[in-house]
Amino acid sequence: MTGKYAAVFVRGVQGYGMSGATNSSDLEASACCKHFTAYDLDNWKGVTRFAFDAKVTEQDLADTYNPPFKSCVEDGGASGIMCSYNRVNGVPTCADHNLLSKTARGDWSFNGYITSDCDAVAIIHDVQGYAKAPEDAVADVLKAGMDVNCGGYIQTHGVSAYRQGKITGEDIDRALRNLFAIRMRLGLFNGNPKYNRYGNIGADQVCNKEHQDLALQAAQDGIVLLKNHAGALPLSKSKLSSSSIAVIGPNGNNASLLLGNYFGPPCISVTPFQALQGYVKDARFVQGCNAAVCNVSDIGEAVHAATSADYVVLFMGLDQDQEKEEVDRLDLGLPGMQESLVNKVADAAKKPVILVLLCGGPVDVTFAKNNPKIGAIVWAGYPGQAGGIAIAQVLFGEHNPGGRLPVTWYPKEFTAVPMTDMRMRADPSTGYPGRTYRFYKGKTVYSFG
Repeated sequence: MTGKYAAVFVRGVQGYGMSGATNSSDLEASACCKHFTAYDLDNWKGVTRFAFDAKVTEQDLADTYNPPFKSCVEDGGASGIMCSYNRVNGVPTCADHNLLSKTARGDWSFNGYITSDCDAVAIIHDVQGYAKAPEDAVADVLKAGMDVNCGGYIQTHGVSAYRQGKITGEDIDRALRNLFAIRMRLGLFNGNPKYNRYGNIGADQVCNKEHQDLALQAAQDGIVLLKNHAGALPLSKSKLSSSSIAVIGPNGNNASLLLGNYFGPPCISVTPFQALQGYVKDARFVQGCNAAVCNVSDIGEAVHAATSADYVVLFMGLDQDQEKEEVDRLDLGLPGMQESLVNKVADAAKKPVILVLLCGGPVDVTFAKNNPKIGAIVWAGYPGQAGGIAIAQVLFGEHNPGGRLPVTWYPKEFTAVPMTDMRMRADPSTGYPGRTYRFYKGKTVYSFG
């Protein structure tokens, strides 16, 4: 699934469309598949991505970790690959000739540039100690097949590496050819780039109706209905037009949270609470917690709002304090006092409440799944600029929440499995449960798909 997603994303970005050849001489933009490979740990219990050495079997590399990149290259026609910070079986990925040259360029016929992650070349010497000298790190990556250094390490040490005979002119020329071939396909040498076909795209084009409709459709289609007890959903527009609704939770009135991370300025900015106000005149928002971390709460105010409203919708989940680059979660529960807030509001409400989860990764909400006072559970991920509107439409039955979970939702106990253990297959002899829907043998909160 990851590979299929990558391929169609790349085809769209580069201008190939959903079908047809991927060897066009022209590129609308250059898509880079990252981070190659077995890059599943950022910062877990003191183990960082910079120092981590992923021990991965050839079988797991071949049928789990590498196939998404293979699809990205072969089916998507990607023009770039980024090698990752970590080592795999002792070798930094950016210095792995077998990975970059034999597998990507040889087996997959990749024809583009390979770039390091930012400062990854420096890390090979400075952090991992794989290279004895800076010049050795430069030589290791260039001879492995890397072309572009994100950072200044090669600029600083490349001349010295050349003078010491550790790299050759052909190593440099090959890297330049791979990079400049893509720049030529982008039209960057055809005069002022802003006069290229895609060199001066304005907000009126980015935010046209077609694009905004597509953003709404993407948000709608990604929403997953996890629980709907006794017809709690959809909410009745006719009944609620003369009723009141309490929107409670740290994720209920935060527009930027809907965007996840690494995003540009949205065309519109509508929170779930603002969208629900379009359906119910008597709508009240109570945050309940200071943020998703929920280490400061006002449960009393939230309970009061719940007791005085005809309907209650809770917006809980995670945010970028828990889910972002350089951060790994240590547990699978809702952060802080969120679970207590949900349960106390559900107990106080006049009828079963609706729980909407905004988060990227899975959370163990077994407590809510088994609580009859929580009538429905909806997962919306980070649905983007139109997410607030899409959620409101789903809650009021204007769109069927037909999305499917893209990952397995494990129980809290799964965190006993070290993130440093990269094995995919279960091992009953040691109690290792395996990973992902393909190999995991334990109980789930909600299953993949």
